Amino acid sequence: MARYVDGFVIPLPKRNLKRYLRQARLGAKLWKEHGALAYSECVAEDLRIPYGKGFTRLAGIKPGETVVFSFIAFRSRAHRDRVNAAVMKDPRMQGAAMKVPPPFDVKRFAVAGFEELVGW
Repeated sequence: MARYVDGFVIPLPKRNLKRYLRQARLGAKLWKEHGALAYSECVAEDLRIPYGKGFTRLAGIKPGETVVFSFIAFRSRAHRDRVNAAVMKDPRMQGAAMKVPPPFDVKRFAVAGFEELVGW
């Protein structure tokens, strides 16, 4: 059975990377504790790609920003819905680490759910 993945593309001010990392580490812990198969947060290392649109243009990167690409893998969409509901109910999501304003502009980040076509 193919997995299901929530994918994210987040334009992030470089100065906020450490703050983002604190929230990402908590997110990884919570999603995995509640049953996610995998959780990954990746920061762009090479944005000067000579072909395609590239994440710089795709995410509308401004000077002083980078891109975070992240994904969470699940057994299925139904599994994703159960895990996400459990994470949102977890009291740690209401703790101090998550109560601060997001370290990125929430109006500019992209998210979607994906059915896996080819496995890894």
